[in-house]
Amino acid sequence: MQDVTVASFNVKNLIGADQEYYKFQTYTPEEYAWKADWMADQLLALDADVVGFQEIFEEAALKAVIEETTERAEILNNAAQPGKTKPYRKKAIFRRLESGGYHGAALAFAPNSADNGIPGERRPGVAILSRLGFSGAPEIIQNLPQPLVIPFAPLRGLDAGDAGQFVLRRLSRPILKVRIPMGGHEVTVFNCHLKSKLGEYIKPTGETYPTEADLTNYDALGRAMGALRAATRRMAEAWVLRQAIVAELNAGNPVIAMGDYNDGEHAVSSEIIAGERPFKNYGWMLRHDAEHRSDRYSAEENEQITEAVERVRLRSAEKLFVRKSLRDMVYTSAFGGVFESID
Repeated sequence: MQDVTVASFNVKNLIGADQEYYKFQTYTPEEYAWKADWMADQLLALDADVVGFQEIFEEAALKAVIEETTERAEILNNAAQPGKTKPYRKKAIFRRLESGGYHGAALAFAPNSADNGIPGERRPGVAILSRLGFSGAPEIIQNLPQPLVIPFAPLRGLDAGDAGQFVLRRLSRPILKVRIPMGGHEVTVFNCHLKSKLGEYIKPTGETYPTEADLTNYDALGRAMGALRAATRRMAEAWVLRQAIVAELNAGNPVIAMGDYNDGEHAVSSEIIAGERPFKNYGWMLRHDAEHRSDRYSAEENEQITEAVERVRLRSAEKLFVRKSLRDMVYTSAFGGVFESID
């Protein structure tokens, strides 16, 4: 049995010094040095075999952090690990203290296809670091070969032509897909960063900014519509990821999905990615083709439905951790007094 540790790490805008990534936002050389130092410490503490990164603007900056982490791991091991001649070198405490570093590890970077390099208008990508290497070439999902058309069903009493539809042609940020050998298996790992909750506002023709962005003339309905656009896009992106996950599961490949979902575990977008949870007993439900009130699913059909749902369902690592640790909550984000898990 091979123990493998997996981590997700949103680094919050990794880019070199004196480069404007968002409007008026840059790192001074000192700020960048602090950030790189902090990241190397976090990677050293994580000591994970596989790490998914979000908000990477430059692959070179990430490589530099990984190299620094490896150097620190070597220094730590030289200081904390006994030499081969010491009879106590196999004690468990030294295995706990040993750091693997990332010498020879594989790195896959997925730049954002919407990143045109213009200062102040940059767009971040994602990356995956693996001590176990990759099987085959990494794949990037962002510009969809065929637009995703989401038709809406008409409400009862309305014509089908009145329902409308939503079309998605490109994801806001790439999904990176790799296959990693783990314990005799090839596990498909997806790393994503779904659309944020920041509102999407449309700039009128000839204007320099959307009217909703002017907070001195607060537009409550316009900003609510911006949140609606963002949520719709995020859920559509979640379905694109779910489609790729189900394809791998149907092919018999184990799957790990990680990243910044920009939503809580019980949000609709997160549930789309993980798949629906089966009911305890489908035998009490009316059949889809019921003609009488007693037309229910049989015991055999209950087992069949439950197995079909479970086969393509993902389990929450957060829930597994909470059960194992006997804690009642885990959070990866704390802002404005709100504690939640969005990664």
